[in-house]
Formats: sequence, C-alpha cells, structure tokens
Amino acid sequence: MQPNTNSPQRHWDGSPRTARPRRSLRVTTTSPSRLLRTGRGDRCRRCDHRVDWYQRADQRLIALHPTELDASRIPSPARWHLSSGIAHPHGDGSAWCRIPHLTLCPARTPTAPAGQHIESLRRQLAVRTRSLIDTGRFTPAPPTLCEVRADRSQPPRPVVQLLLGRYLADAPLKDLQCVAQTRQRTRCPHPVLHPTLPQGAWTLLPASPQRGQLTLPAALMAIYDLSRLPFTEQLRWRTQRCSVHAAAPGAADLVPAGWQVFDPLLHAAHLHTRLPHTQPSRHGQT
Repeated sequence: MQPNTNSPQRHWDGSPRTARPRRSLRVTTTSPSRLLRTGRGDRCRRCDHRVDWYQRADQRLIALHPTELDASRIPSPARWHLSSGIAHPHGDGSAWCRIPHLTLCPARTPTAPAGQHIESLRRQLAVRTRSLIDTGRFTPAPPTLCEVRADRSQPPRPVVQLLLGRYLADAPLKDLQCVAQTRQRTRCPHPVLHPTLPQGAWTLLPASPQRGQLTLPAALMAIYDLSRLPFTEQLRWRTQRCSVHAAAPGAADLVPAGWQVFDPLLHAAHLHTRLPHTQPSRHGQT
C-alpha cells in the first residue's frame, strides 16, 4: 500500500480541485435599467437608516425602504413594486410591496395618516435614531442643506439643452462625474466636462413652457447649449460618461445619471436670467 500524500491540485479525499474562472458582472443591452445592484444602497442623512435607490418610469429617483412589507397592511398610495429594476407606484398584485423611505423616516413629519403598522415601524426607527444620536455615532443633517460654493457665478444646478430636450443637472457642470463602474468596482473619478473634448456654450433662450402650462414671467433663461455638438457627444453627456467609458458600452453604471427632465414651473427656482461670468448691462437688463 502506497502512502496517500496531499497534492495542491486535489482535495483531501482525492477529488480534483477545479477553479472556476471569475466573471465580471454585466448588464444586458435589453435591460431598462443600466445599473448594477451593487453600490445602489445608501443611508438617509436625516435618520441614518438604509435606503435603496431605484429609477422610476419617468427616470427620476426614489428611495425605497430595503425590506418588503405585507401589502395588506400598507395603504394603497404607499405601495411600490419593482419590475426589471424600475420602481412603479402601487402594488403589482402580490402579497408584498415596497414603501418609500419618506413615509417611514422618523425625522420627517408625516403629511397624512399612514395606518398603525407604518406608525409602529416609524417608532422603531425613531428609537434607533435617537440611540445613535445619544451615543454620538450619528449627527443628523439639517432640514435644509444650502451648499456654499466658491464659484457663485456658475449655477449650482444648470439647465442643459441636448438631444432635442432640456435637462436639469444635479451639480455644476465642472462637478458632473462619470457614473460608470471601474474594474475595481468603484465609480469612475473622471469628469464629464473635459477641456480637450467639444464643449457647449452658454446662451439665453426663451423659457418656453410645456403644452397646457401658463406663461412664465421670465422671457429668457441661461442654458448650456450642447445641441450643436455631434450626436455621439450629446449622447455621452446624456448618459453622463467620460470619453473612456463612452467608448465602452459594456461597462455598467454604478449610480444613475443625475439628469431630470426640465420643467419650467416645477424647477422655477433654477431659472437664471443672467449668463455666467457676465455683468448686468447699463440699462439694468439681466
């Protein structure tokens, strides 16, 4: 009988070791959401509880409570369901549903009665938040966050015109960061606005209301116009990617793009009638 010596290519029982090749996560081209589930979790800055960010059908974001709840104990207006990574209001007929975090956040005052079950959940979250605050492990953010920026001449949330539409950015143009995921599973640090790439121009254009809306008092508004750029360049801005990841369609997005379809009435606070880096005229026009 020969002694059984351990081999690095085999287990203790003699079965071969098979190393499966590692495969990177990819998003199928037919998926309505270009996001991977990794990196989409966050914490509320008011109560420090977990939230999951999802895109809605109108491409806006919504923060949902990470746990599914019994749909029979949740009011119908508060029910949400997920389909192919997209959040839709109301239930989908199943026994479980998701609920917006704003409905449960103990740091916010509810605008309407939500039922005993939701109030019980709010109290549980409030006890945990108070415990974190008392022990010094969490400091809630103020109700209104007014970011003070050094460059006040640039709009904090500019309106950009591209692809035959107008979009409201979530940050100044120089702070728009690529949303693609790197090989290290981190967000790409490169900006969308790059000095070596074609750039748009600030211009004053009419603040045309949408169909069926009232006329706005402001006749002209400052818009960063990208409509004269090539289609590929406008598409790169719309997907919020740097030049490297714009040429790599297989790379997934780690976070959603921060654009919102611009509505001149809903976003009236972001209307600017003066071009950046310009001074008022002698006649007092802006």
